[in-house]
Amino acid sequence: MNQEPALPADAVSGLIQALNKLPGIGPKSAQRLAFHLLRASDEETRLLAEAIVSLKQNTKLCSVCFNVTGSDPCRICANEQRDRTKICIVEQPQDILALEHTGVYSGLYHVLHGAISPTEGVGAGDVRISELMARLGDGSVSEVILATNTNLEGEQTALYLSKLITPLGIRVTRLARGLPFGTELEYADDVTLTRALEGRQEL
Repeated sequence: MNQEPALPADAVSGLIQALNKLPGIGPKSAQRLAFHLLRASDEETRLLAEAIVSLKQNTKLCSVCFNVTGSDPCRICANEQRDRTKICIVEQPQDILALEHTGVYSGLYHVLHGAISPTEGVGAGDVRISELMARLGDGSVSEVILATNTNLEGEQTALYLSKLITPLGIRVTRLARGLPFGTELEYADDVTLTRALEGRQEL
């Protein structure tokens, strides 16, 4: 019978509690992960620990779009081949990964790092809207695509942004309703996202 490597009980429970705080990881999954790490080699656990430390030490926010990056500006903002007349607004950096995976969008992005939610005490000043408006001030952008999540907070944010941007004479579009209400962008499949991008509508 295989025996679990010996480790103080408080260390095991501490790791389980830490893993349980990760999104999508319940108590049972946290327990399975903790004991998987116990069985892993010293090299595997060292590489994982170093990757986590490196993530915190070597990443920053792009000063242009506020995506997570290792260099500033990020590779998307620095890419002269991107269409600089379009900016797609998303709530979180992982939303960019989902949209880029479709391969159909070639413009730039802007990450809000949240959504307006009065019930949660999150106002327009708590997300990166002022930085967005500053980007739009030079007149080079002709279309803003609102790709906030299709939930109440995302819809509120999209409506607020539309009211701010439309008077600037910039075309404002919203991802098509191929995305069911309540869907978070990062979990949508490629086909749905592609249709949502291609069928975006004026706001």
